[in-house]
Amino acid sequence: MNDLYYVEDDPDIASIVKEYLEQKDFRVTICATLAQAKLALKRHVPTLVLLDFNMPDGRGDSLCMWIRANFRELPIIFLTVRGDTCDMISGFQNGADDYVVKPFELEVLYSRILALLRRTGNAAEQYLSCDGIMIDQNRRVIFYASEQTAMTYGRRQEIHLSAAEYQLLLYLMKNKGKTVTRERILEHVWDVNGSFVNDNTLTVTMKRLRDKLHQPACLKTVRSVGYRMEDTI
Repeated sequence: MNDLYYVEDDPDIASIVKEYLEQKDFRVTICATLAQAKLALKRHVPTLVLLDFNMPDGRGDSLCMWIRANFRELPIIFLTVRGDTCDMISGFQNGADDYVVKPFELEVLYSRILALLRRTGNAAEQYLSCDGIMIDQNRRVIFYASEQTAMTYGRRQEIHLSAAEYQLLLYLMKNKGKTVTRERILEHVWDVNGSFVNDNTLTVTMKRLRDKLHQPACLKTVRSVGYRMEDTI
């Protein structure tokens, strides 16, 4: 099932679109503000974003910029009022992949979604995120933004990790929400490559990883068992 975020402040329109797309096997999350959409994206990256232009806390094109800065390949369909070409142009200049004019037929919207996903595939699979930490698996790049910077455009920080630190973070992110034992981590990150190490290696690598990520609250120690990553915001 494909996850879809619909950024729309009109509850009537949102509920109609949500009901229709869920019948088409989409899992739809409604975000009534740009801030809510950003928070949702920090927790989980969907397959596609439907983005209205006029929102109570700003313009949709600002969210386009934010998404492109953090999730470069994430598909975005821009929704604009009929005749308001300025909205459409702004959306494309700031990263939207397609647009649909309001009012629209649900069948038309659905066909445009399918066409875009055929072109882009499931780009969301390349991204893993937890709080302000994001891994782009295709590029092997890690970004971090603290709650203070709120992941605003242009203010995220790229984190440079060693190979072992990257593999450790990747394994924990892939198992987000689960407690992973020290033994499993050692087997997956080191022993699978034939690098047989002692338990202290994991402790040291974890300390360095936490330091580079500014001691994130989402990376938890489960005493006498192992570690767990989970969203805290």
